[in-house]
Amino acid sequence: LRVLLSGATGLVGSALAAFLRLGGHEVVALRRVPKEGDVLGWDWDPAAFEGAPFDAVVHLAAENIAEGRWNAAARERFRASREVATARLAERLATMKTPPRVLVSASAIGFYGDRGDERLDETSPRGTGFLAELCEAWENATAPAEAAGIRVVHARLGVVLTAAGGALAKVLPAARTGLAGPLGGGRPWMSWIGLDDVLYAIHRALWDDRLRGAVNVVAPEPVTTAVYAKAVGHAVGMPLQVPVPDFALRLAVGEMADEVLLASQRASPTRLLQVAQTARYPTVDAALAHLLGV
Repeated sequence: LRVLLSGATGLVGSALAAFLRLGGHEVVALRRVPKEGDVLGWDWDPAAFEGAPFDAVVHLAAENIAEGRWNAAARERFRASREVATARLAERLATMKTPPRVLVSASAIGFYGDRGDERLDETSPRGTGFLAELCEAWENATAPAEAAGIRVVHARLGVVLTAAGGALAKVLPAARTGLAGPLGGGRPWMSWIGLDDVLYAIHRALWDDRLRGAVNVVAPEPVTTAVYAKAVGHAVGMPLQVPVPDFALRLAVGEMADEVLLASQRASPTRLLQVAQTARYPTVDAALAHLLGV
């Protein structure tokens, strides 16, 4: 396949580019360029759409929501990098003489909001809160591509685990000293997935026509934050974990604590299981053993 990839230098994108190239696919990185008069600078390089057509597009680029406090300016950046940028990309793809067959566009399980112990699949309705509304707008922004006959897959990513960065890499230094305990008193559900399984799922979405619309890209066995903290502690040989108080998280990062760190999402990869896409690392213990080499 000839694949156009946005976010090619990000945590998932860089791994995906290497994975696809190893499989013999051609990957063209799509870079962002400022649009005249647009202070947010979210537009796509026109040169990337010239020449040979693409078989597929994977759109992963988006502003990181888990860095620091949220304010009005940050929320506008999040919206621009998801809803606005995705709409512009979808509009470009829709006007191509030979459009791609499939667009795999990133989304997140933040779509479901804070749902306690409720079991969630792709038919579950949107939750409440800023992040849930943002994810819905992000997914709806692909409408021009879908209207042009492009198969669209919304990859609702869970917490991606890799020692190279993200949530796991951030917690490892504290975990090795016994100071990385469970969030939210250990009660919230965490829908996670190992990086390898993210790559396999996206690859599946590129060629399997049965996958369209929302697809939960998560492991089949979500865990509570208590179970996750215990598993990380065991993996690094430091089982004694100190719980992280909710008030400390709220003081440190404000609104983001409740929307991201403390939100409970017990999601299932129902659509992937329906097409027999099985996880290489279905349990958090197996995933951590693989990722940390233990």
